[in-house]
Amino acid sequence: MAEAQTLATPSAQTRPVLLSVNDLQSWYGESHILHGVNLEVRQGEVVTLLGRNGAGKTTTLKSIMGIVRKRQGSITKGGTETIGMASERIAKLGIALCPEERAIFSSLTVRENLMLPPKLRDGGMSVDEIFELFPNLRERIGTSQGTKLSGGEQQMLAIGRILRTGADLLLLDEPTEGLAPVIIQQIGHTIRKLKERGLTILLVEQNFRFASTVADRFYVMDHGTIVDGFMAADLEANMPKLHEYLGV
Repeated sequence: MAEAQTLATPSAQTRPVLLSVNDLQSWYGESHILHGVNLEVRQGEVVTLLGRNGAGKTTTLKSIMGIVRKRQGSITKGGTETIGMASERIAKLGIALCPEERAIFSSLTVRENLMLPPKLRDGGMSVDEIFELFPNLRERIGTSQGTKLSGGEQQMLAIGRILRTGADLLLLDEPTEGLAPVIIQQIGHTIRKLKERGLTILLVEQNFRFASTVADRFYVMDHGTIVDGFMAADLEANMPKLHEYLGV
């Protein structure tokens, strides 16, 4: 696929492109993982990357964040090229990654985990605003260490932590993995609230039925490249292809 697929509605086409990825190649050591990834995300969109395990979805997020060091091609955020930048400089541009493993510090309380990342830009949410999104965390604020939180509470904390930084582009890696249905619903509600606040989200998700409740557009990855893409409104029409791509 030579160019990033826009697949945007007419109203969305008027929004500026916040993230543009073109011919992205990435390696882990000598292993060539991404083979010319092309995608774009417009301001205020929620875009989901779908694909089997090992398709390259997480590597794409880590490459955007600069965690994967060996990479070629072009990644721009708001028109600024980031392909040669270190992760800390990329973060200061307003990009934040919530990893699949959540990376909660087990020895710290909820408040200490929330306060750990610095505010890198204006517009970061306050602790009180985060508690409005995640009331469960307020009950745990001072007494519960990371290891004593449920999986759902750890996921809420991981998302809440990056909201303090002031990032306007959130990279969420499998936020519903292993969670109970009621918590998945709450995560979906949170993503919609964040979109209402004007945040832009690139979401990696195996659960495409969940993703259909929050995403504006979908890209499908296979073997380190984008193989398809479509609007959320076209999800049902593309279900036969999705079953084939995802093996479900």
